[in-house]
Amino acid sequence: MAPPADDVLPTSPVAPAAEVWRAMSPEARQRFLDQVIVAFSDPLWNEGNGQAHTLAKQRAVDRLRGHFNAIGRRIFLAEGELSVLYPGEPAFCPDIFAVLDVPQPEDDERMAWVVADEGRGLDLVIEVLYEGYRKKDLVDNVERYARLGIPEYFVYDRKKQQLHGYRLPTPEARRYQRIVPQGGRYASGVLGLDLAIENGKLEFFYGMAALFGTDDLIGRLKGMMQSLEAKAEQAEAQVEQAQTQAEQALTSLQNSLLAILAARGIACSDDDCERVRSCADPETLQRWLVRAATVGSMAEVLAE
Repeated sequence: MAPPADDVLPTSPVAPAAEVWRAMSPEARQRFLDQVIVAFSDPLWNEGNGQAHTLAKQRAVDRLRGHFNAIGRRIFLAEGELSVLYPGEPAFCPDIFAVLDVPQPEDDERMAWVVADEGRGLDLVIEVLYEGYRKKDLVDNVERYARLGIPEYFVYDRKKQQLHGYRLPTPEARRYQRIVPQGGRYASGVLGLDLAIENGKLEFFYGMAALFGTDDLIGRLKGMMQSLEAKAEQAEAQVEQAQTQAEQALTSLQNSLLAILAARGIACSDDDCERVRSCADPETLQRWLVRAATVGSMAEVLAE
């Protein structure tokens, strides 16, 4: 079912001016944030999205978070669950937004990104478009995010497998320029990464290498474990083979010694034969073997 036209999207509450917000009591602020949450709980905001939209967002955030953790740089990433309040502007709730050099504690209690409280706006927004409102993401947000001074904006058109990138040419500019892809990749100066669509998915590249997600790392770890297990099994088999060969060599020495004794007519009592059979030292057996070819009695063969 196609989503309704963009012009019937519900309205969102307008954030108070910065000075008004600062003058509001904690209770009044909470009441306003509750209004924002209720407004964005309207099903019309998520009309036509579905699982493909959700998975694309989660996959992107997973890769970005893993990368920034790996390079040791802080980044605040939100995935469609946090509204954004710019003073005097209607609240909005991007699919993904990023703010650099801001820690993101596991027990973060933010109910919204309130610019008046944070002292800064967003650095980057990514919208994932599937069956949702195309005009909102491809036209309205291009104007809005530029006007708000958000340095970069990307739209991943999941259904059409297209990527659109926009960048403010200067910090003071309030009109985006399109990012021209190079070799199919869209450079993000904010992230220090390239974005591209490969094999039907949005990928991020650090230099020539694609970023890995949690699932990729788990898969690699499983592969490494399987490889180690295979090598361990191979080593165990080699040890068993070596042990078998050593046992066969001992048996050959023992049989050769007894055969020489019999051929030369040297009497070998049951106890002496058992001593030969139970000897597990190759050097001792070789010494006895040499003696058996020259001496005349079993006592001389076994002499210490």
